[in-house]
Amino acid sequence: MQRVSQYFPILKWGKKYNRDDFSGDLLAALIVTIMLIPQSLAYALLAGLPPQMGLYASILPLVAYTLFGTSRTLSVGPVAVVSLMTATAVGGIAEAGGAHYIEAAISLALLSGFILLVLGLLRFGFLANLLSHPVVAGFITASGVLIAVSQVRHLAGISAHGDNLPELGLSLWHGLPETNFITLSVGLGGLVFLVFVRSRLSGILNSMGVSINTAGMLCKTGPIFIVVFSTLIAWYFKVDERGVAIIGDIPQGLPTLQLAGFERVFSKELFTAAILISIIGYVESVSVGKTLGAKRRQRIDFDQELVALGASNVASAVSGGFPVTGGFSRSVVNFDAGAVTPAAGLFTAAGIAIATLYFTPWLAFLPKATLAATIIVAVTTLVDFSIIWKTWAYSKTDFIAALSTIVITLTFGVELGVLSGVVASIALHLYKTSHPHIAEVGYIEGTEHFRNIHRHTVVTSKHIVSLRVDESLYFVNASFLENEIYKLISERSELEHVVLMCCAINEIDISALEMLEAINERLKEAGIKLHLSEVKGPVMDALQCSDFLPHLSGEVFLTQYQAIEGVLSKN
Repeated sequence: MQRVSQYFPILKWGKKYNRDDFSGDLLAALIVTIMLIPQSLAYALLAGLPPQMGLYASILPLVAYTLFGTSRTLSVGPVAVVSLMTATAVGGIAEAGGAHYIEAAISLALLSGFILLVLGLLRFGFLANLLSHPVVAGFITASGVLIAVSQVRHLAGISAHGDNLPELGLSLWHGLPETNFITLSVGLGGLVFLVFVRSRLSGILNSMGVSINTAGMLCKTGPIFIVVFSTLIAWYFKVDERGVAIIGDIPQGLPTLQLAGFERVFSKELFTAAILISIIGYVESVSVGKTLGAKRRQRIDFDQELVALGASNVASAVSGGFPVTGGFSRSVVNFDAGAVTPAAGLFTAAGIAIATLYFTPWLAFLPKATLAATIIVAVTTLVDFSIIWKTWAYSKTDFIAALSTIVITLTFGVELGVLSGVVASIALHLYKTSHPHIAEVGYIEGTEHFRNIHRHTVVTSKHIVSLRVDESLYFVNASFLENEIYKLISERSELEHVVLMCCAINEIDISALEMLEAINERLKEAGIKLHLSEVKGPVMDALQCSDFLPHLSGEVFLTQYQAIEGVLSKN
C-alpha cells in the first residue's frame, strides 16, 4: 500500500480529509475559478490558439495533479512563459490559427507529458537544480518583457510578428499607422483599471474598513470585472463592426477526449522544444511548490512532481489543451484563499468545466485588447531587473549568467535563451569548481584553530606549508591544485612539509587520485613530505582501496593541530 501511495499521494491526504478541509478547498476553488477563466483565455491567445483551448487546459490537468501531486496548494494550468514557448515552438512549423498549428500544440503537450513521466519514473527530480537562480530569474524577466511587448499588437489592433525583441519592435513600428484607436481605448482602459486594482484598490478598501484578506481577494478578481464590463460595452456598441477584434464564438461544451496528432509526437522540430518546456515548467512549478509549502511546513517530492506534471500535460493533450505547469499567480491565490489540499484543484476544474458548458457564449464579444491588457499586467510580476544589480554586487559570475540569459532571450528568442541559460549554469559551475578556493592556513596562537594567513594573525613555519582545499577534488580541478602546490614549492627553498587540510573535501575521483600520487612522488624527489589531515570517512574509505596511502611520504592526521604538532616534534 505504501508503494502505491508513493505514486498516488491522494491516498495519504485523502484518508484525513474532513468537512473543514472541504469548506476551505471549496472557497479557494471558487475564487481561483473566477480568476482562471479570463487568465486561461488570455494565455490561449498568447499561445496563438483558440480561446477554448485555454479552458480545456485548465480542467483535466487539475484533476491529474490532484491525483499525483505532492503540493497541497499548487495550481496547474496554462502559464505565461510556457504559453510563449509554445507559440515560439509551434509557430516555427505551422501557421498560427490553422488546424496543423492546433494539432502541433496538442502534440507538444503530449510529448512534454511523456518526457516528464519518464524523468519522474527514473527519479530525475534533481533536474530542479540544473538551472541556477540567476539564470532562471534572468530568463523569466526577459520572457516577461517579450510577452508584454508581443501583446501591444492586440492592445493597438495592429498586425505584428516576431519571436524576439528586435523583430517585435520593428514589426510594431511598421504597424503603427494601422492603429485602431477604438481598440487602443479599450485596451488602455483595461490596462489602467487593472493597474489601479493591483496597486491602489486594496489600500482604498482597507481605509473603508474592509479586512486585508478580503481586500486582497477582491483585488485578485479584478480581471473578471474588466472582462464582464468590456464584453458588455463591446456587445452594446457593436465595436466589432468598427474594426475591434473580439474573441468570437467559443464552442460550448466539454472537449472530446482523444490523442489528436499522435503521429507528430516524435517530430524532431517539437522534441527540442518539448524538452525545454518540460525543464522550465518543472523548475517554475517546483519553485512555487517549495515556496508555498515552506509557509505551512510542508514538503514536496521532486521526483513525484515530475510524474504529476507529466500526467497533467498528458491530460491536457488528451482533452485538446496545450502544455501546462504550476503557475505562480494562480497558486498564490489558491494558497491565500485557504486551500488545504489538492482537492481544491479538483473543485476548480469542476468550476471551469461548468463555465465551459454554460457560459462561453457570453464571451463572444470579449475584446482581444482586454485579454492583452490582462496578460501585460499579469506578467509585470515576472519582470525583475533587480537580479542584475544584486548579482553584480554579490557575484560577478552570477551577474554574467543572469545578464547573458536576459540579453540572449531578448535578442534571439526564448529557446536560445533557455539553452544559453543551461549552458551558462553548467559552464559557470565547471569554472567555479575548476578553480577551487585554496587557502594557506596558519595556527592561531592560544587555540587549536587554523585560519587563512591573509585574513588572520597566525603563526607559520618556513619549513611547513598548510593548504586548505575548499572543494571536492575531481578531474576538472585536479591540475589546478597541482599547479598551486608546485608554484609554492618553487618559491620556498627551505620547505620540508606540505600538509593538505581536507576538511572541505567530500570526494576524490580517480583523476584527482592520480594527481595526488604524482604530487607525492614529485615532492618526495624534492625531499618534501606530503601529509593529510581531517580526511572525511568516505574519502578515507576510498583512499584505503587504492595504493596511495602505502606510498604516501608523510602521514594522515586526525586534525590539523595534531598534524603540525606531529611534524614539528620530528624536526
